[in-house]
Amino acid sequence: MPNASRFQTSRRHSRHILGLCTALTLAGLVTPSIARDTIPTQEVRVDVEVLASGLDHPWGVEVLPDGALIVTERSGALRLVRDGSVSRPVDGLPRIAARGQGGLLDVALARDFASSRTLYISYSTDGPNGLGTAIARARLSEDGSALSDVEEIFSMNRFTRVGRHFGSRIAVAEDGTLYFSIGDRGDADRAQDLGDHAGSVLRINPDGSAPEDNPFVDGGGAPEIWSAGHRNPQGMDFDPDTGVLYAVEHGARGGDEVNRPQPGLNYGWPVISYGRHYSGGEIGIGTAAEGYEQPIHYWDPSIAPGGMAVYRGEMFPEWDGDLLVAALKYQLLVRLDLDAETREVIGEERMLKGDYGRIRDVIVAPDGAVLMLTDADNGMVLRMSRTPDAID
Repeated sequence: MPNASRFQTSRRHSRHILGLCTALTLAGLVTPSIARDTIPTQEVRVDVEVLASGLDHPWGVEVLPDGALIVTERSGALRLVRDGSVSRPVDGLPRIAARGQGGLLDVALARDFASSRTLYISYSTDGPNGLGTAIARARLSEDGSALSDVEEIFSMNRFTRVGRHFGSRIAVAEDGTLYFSIGDRGDADRAQDLGDHAGSVLRINPDGSAPEDNPFVDGGGAPEIWSAGHRNPQGMDFDPDTGVLYAVEHGARGGDEVNRPQPGLNYGWPVISYGRHYSGGEIGIGTAAEGYEQPIHYWDPSIAPGGMAVYRGEMFPEWDGDLLVAALKYQLLVRLDLDAETREVIGEERMLKGDYGRIRDVIVAPDGAVLMLTDADNGMVLRMSRTPDAID
């Protein structure tokens, strides 16, 4: 085991280098690989490298077929990170209302992106009655400089003036349908109204229509709703091996949850919760009630979860099938150890606590490395890889 003081020295050195380079990362200037820390975890040592910085509250990231990264900034810009260089904003975005917790949120690639160049973005937009969450489909130019054929394929059915709890993470299923989340928009009771898109996980076809096998397509609720009773899910991912969908959502004062959203089921908010109101008062009728699903895991106190990913990759076989959850409040990455057979949570590891700031998103790269975004006005793209000389 390496000496702990060596890790501390390495981190101080990395922070110094990062400070010197920050000014060079703005306005599309080159951002070299400027920091690498070696950090012990429970099962393996990892290297954490800063791939880019100078991003304005980056929110979502995907890896393009050529290895470049496409990153959203909540303030309303879409950028590419390639070989350490941060691009100028991609042209052609739809109208985005970057107010409160809203702005340009997630980005996801169509299953056939390599041939179609089609991607999807989620964002907050404005209308006559206020703000709401929307989904657009577009094509990315071959050089990555612009979007074309931009079409808003979904807009939530009730806008309000409230500037919080927009959701909104996107997960593309194997059949090409889009699953995405919308928070309760700061009005908890909306999550129990099946005619209201707020407080739900939703599912649509690539053209924005509701799939014929959605649970409420024949009545009883909005046809796009997949599951209800969610407070503010900002992380969602499919297990590529099993096809199971996982989602993580913000609770109130405690009560952050991991769920497996199933069609037509209700996950309880605000009737049941493991959290409390920020005033300290009780929420709903308790932690369980008939007709409402239980989370597979919850946190109290809250960790303020962001994005999440199911780990399936060759680089960290020790983590196979585990859930990685970005956390804002304690500035860390959580690994939830899932039993290989039951898929129940049997352990939790907290990594990188306080080392890099608020972690907003996490994904698994094609090579098995873990990519993360930090939520700051000088936000970073981080890459976590296996230390070459790691001793198991």
